[in-house]
Amino acid sequence: MIATLLGVPAGWLLAAVALLVFAEDALFVGFVVPGETAAVVAGAAASLGRASLPVVLVVVAAAAVLGDSVGYLVGRRLGPRLLQARPLRRHAAGLEKGRDLVERRGGAAVFLGRFTAFLRAVTPALAGAARMPYRRFLPWNLLGGLTWATAAVLVGYAAGASFARAAQTLGRDSALVALAVVAVAGTVVAVRRHRSSRPARHDG
Repeated sequence: MIATLLGVPAGWLLAAVALLVFAEDALFVGFVVPGETAAVVAGAAASLGRASLPVVLVVVAAAAVLGDSVGYLVGRRLGPRLLQARPLRRHAAGLEKGRDLVERRGGAAVFLGRFTAFLRAVTPALAGAARMPYRRFLPWNLLGGLTWATAAVLVGYAAGASFARAAQTLGRDSALVALAVVAVAGTVVAVRRHRSSRPARHDG
């Protein structure tokens, strides 16, 4: 998959990345749609000369800000009913954590939520449901979107440079295997941390 993504023409790559980043926030599916992964891959593609780094930064940041804005508007329209939607019921604990963050931190929660996968997907909608004024939401959305996009893309850019050096030393196929192993290891660590952070369930 990594090899395919790195070989996609720049226009298609940017369109796919923009769609994934936008959908992650606008459709509350950040726990399914890998928006951050797409941003990192786009940064790697820029490092390998497949796309322009400034264009990638602009596309990712714009998709993030626009996605958050749409998520906010949907949350404002649906209000508390959003929390009762069937796809979100099994994430009740995470939603409650996000709602608590919005209540305690206000606009700053929009910025902070941007850096956690689940909260990135639901915080804009929760802010809308809480009737946070959009003029208060927007500056934090812009700050969070720009900061997150820059960090994710530059991480990918650095990874792409490392991949290029590894490919010269090991060969492209071996470098892809090494990159895949690192990606899987990172995913395992993230899943374990997520599970360990869940509150223990007690029966009886």
